[in-house]
Amino acid sequence: MRHRKGGFKLKRDPSARRALLRSLTTSIILHERIETTVTKAKAVRPQIEKMITLAKRDTLQSRRQAAAFLYKPAAVKKLFDMIGPRFADRNGGYTRIIRLRLRQGDGAEIAILELLGTQMTERVQDKKLRREERLLKQQEAAKAKGEESPEATLDQDTEVEAVVVSDEASTIEAAATDSDESGEPGSAAAVEVSDVQDPGIPREAVVEVIEPDTAGSEESSDKDSS
Repeated sequence: MRHRKGGFKLKRDPSARRALLRSLTTSIILHERIETTVTKAKAVRPQIEKMITLAKRDTLQSRRQAAAFLYKPAAVKKLFDMIGPRFADRNGGYTRIIRLRLRQGDGAEIAILELLGTQMTERVQDKKLRREERLLKQQEAAKAKGEESPEATLDQDTEVEAVVVSDEASTIEAAATDSDESGEPGSAAAVEVSDVQDPGIPREAVVEVIEPDTAGSEESSDKDSS
C-alpha cells in the first residue's frame, strides 16, 4: 500500500523532480506568470507559497533558505523586495491556475500559473507606457510647431545677404573718401561738373578724373640718372 506516498511523481526521479520544481518556482517569481501543464502547476504551487511565506518573514534565515532553493539571485531579491510586501496582508492563496487548452500531440492540459495581482500590475505598466508615448508625441508636435517654415528661413537668409552687401558698399565708399582726403599718390578725385557754376561746360562730361602725372615723373628720373 502507498501510505504516506502522496505528491506528484511527474515521471522523474527525486533529483530531477526537485530540479524541475526549483526551476518553475524561479520562473514564476521572475516573470509572475508561466504556461505549463496543469499537473506541474499543481505540483509547484506549494513551493511558490512557501517561498512567499519566507519573504513575508524577511529574516536572515528566511533569506538563506530562499537563496538555497531558488536558482537566481535576482529572483531572491524580487521575492523579498516586491512580492513579499505585496502579500503582507494576505494569508495564503497567492497563486491562480487558469486552464487553457489541450496540447497537440499528447493531449496534455495546458494552464497558466500566475501570482495574484499580476493582471493589475500589467495594466499599470501598460498605462504607464501609453502615458509616456502620449507625452512623447505631444513634445514632438510642440517641437514641430515651434520650427519655422523653409520659406521664412529663406527670407531671413536673403535679408542677411542684403545687409552684408550694403555693409560692404558702405565700407568701400568710406575707403574711397579717406583716400581722397589723404591725397596719397595714385589716388583719384572725382569732381562732378554740375557743381561748377560755369555754364560753358557741357553736361555730357559728368565726371572728370584727376590722375597724377606719371610721365613727367619718369622723365625727371631719367634726367637725374644721366
